[in-house]
Amino acid sequence: MTYARSQKGMSLLGWLVVLAVVAFLASTAFKLIPHYMDYFAIEKSIQSVETDKAAEVRSVPEFYAYVNKALMLNNIRDLKLEDALDVQLENNEFRAHLKYEKREPLVQNIDLVVHFDKEYRVRMP
Repeated sequence: MTYARSQKGMSLLGWLVVLAVVAFLASTAFKLIPHYMDYFAIEKSIQSVETDKAAEVRSVPEFYAYVNKALMLNNIRDLKLEDALDVQLENNEFRAHLKYEKREPLVQNIDLVVHFDKEYRVRMP
């Protein structure tokens, strides 16, 4: 019966290892989640060009201005929209190609990199 008594649970060292792994994963998540939230806000602003009837976006510069205004409202200020978004007007629809990446330092010379690359087809309102 002494064998069963010695297997009652994890040791203090085991709990410290588990705690270190959970802390590392939480730190990584807290660094990546804001970039994904910004991406979803940008995506929503691009897609809302089609549904917002009051905006009446008819040209490429108006498209950039509309999306840029949405970025300012969502407090996304560290993204150059002209570098990240390529918009072309073809057959009464906008073809918007959003492509950019963000780097977040993790530990010394190790960075987390998120890369966003998506193409949208947005019809004129």
